[in-house]
Amino acid sequence: MTNPIGPLLAGDEGFTHQIADTLAVVGTSDPSWTEKVCAMAAAKDGSLQLGFGLGKYPNRNVMDGYAGISRGVEQMTVRASRRLADGPETTVIGPIRYEVDVPLRRVLFALAPNTAQPVSFEWCFESIVPPFVEDRSHSRRGYRVTTDLVRYHQIGVATGWVEIDGVRTEISPHTWVSTRDHSWGVRYDVGLPPSDLEPGDPLAGLSFRMIWSPIAMERPDGSRYGIFLHYQIFQGPGFVHKHVVMGGLEYPDGRTEPFVDIEPELTFDAANRRLRGGRLHARSADGSVRTLGVEVVSDTGFHLGAGLYFGFDGHHHGEWRGALVVDGERIADCTEPATARRLHQIRDTVIHVTDPAGDGEGWGNCQPIITGGDDELGLSADDSFI
Repeated sequence: MTNPIGPLLAGDEGFTHQIADTLAVVGTSDPSWTEKVCAMAAAKDGSLQLGFGLGKYPNRNVMDGYAGISRGVEQMTVRASRRLADGPETTVIGPIRYEVDVPLRRVLFALAPNTAQPVSFEWCFESIVPPFVEDRSHSRRGYRVTTDLVRYHQIGVATGWVEIDGVRTEISPHTWVSTRDHSWGVRYDVGLPPSDLEPGDPLAGLSFRMIWSPIAMERPDGSRYGIFLHYQIFQGPGFVHKHVVMGGLEYPDGRTEPFVDIEPELTFDAANRRLRGGRLHARSADGSVRTLGVEVVSDTGFHLGAGLYFGFDGHHHGEWRGALVVDGERIADCTEPATARRLHQIRDTVIHVTDPAGDGEGWGNCQPIITGGDDELGLSADDSFI
């Protein structure tokens, strides 16, 4: 057989095929191909937050994931990795489970009791607005496409429970918010960095600034809407380039009012580069500017580095670790500078947002990164890290 066909899955009964093969395989042999979900749920008062992520790597025969909690400066993380072929349609990895209840509306994220850490939870995400597809992520390094990714995000509330050290806390949709995203395609930062390619750092000599932030908003009359904010800014001597700007207002009926520019006015802790807060000025196509107040609610914020974003203690997304491996750690203080560098900057930061123009306030997730130096912000280039 010169061109074999992949194994049949239950989904192959449907009329949804898009390539000349079965649903078990993807249309490229690139080992960086990934399908991933990532989610958070947080108490509005910043007292507790849950983190969850699951990735499927068909060309690596791996499924891996993480689940854990952030409580103030403390973080507990459970990671799991398994052989994909042992259950290609099952989104379960040891104690970590992802389940779709009502497509595009209600999904379940769960961490069963386990031997890695004394934490477990089960939360149901329920949307307040439909999912919204973001602009395609596409980048090249030389002649090779290094990123070609489709993603949608969704904003909602959470219901369920979390148990830490034997103490159970109920999760209420009145006091908790939840956000999630689902992406697929050729993804950056999968597997060990290749050692046999031409060396080069795309950020050399530049400062990189980013936020990715979905927020659940509510008006005094109880009506709801969402705000989504994302920018990537590259800065150098006499040079500023906004590589990505996207976002806008998102409504329950599916309407959007997009932003065409976002001007950040944020501050960061010089020791660990954690977001402190500030303002964001979002401009619409008609020229009007919406100024949003951003308050970091507390020290709570799940560091995604422990979920293998940018690597963690020598391990990376999609890495082959065997038939099933479950591990994790408990970190007492994630704000300590050396620990912050071990965990990387990007984290699910719990923020409170005010929107005077829309008469709304809300809570949500902000994932920030700022590299390089900035004298006005008190950031030294010598202390920069991703």
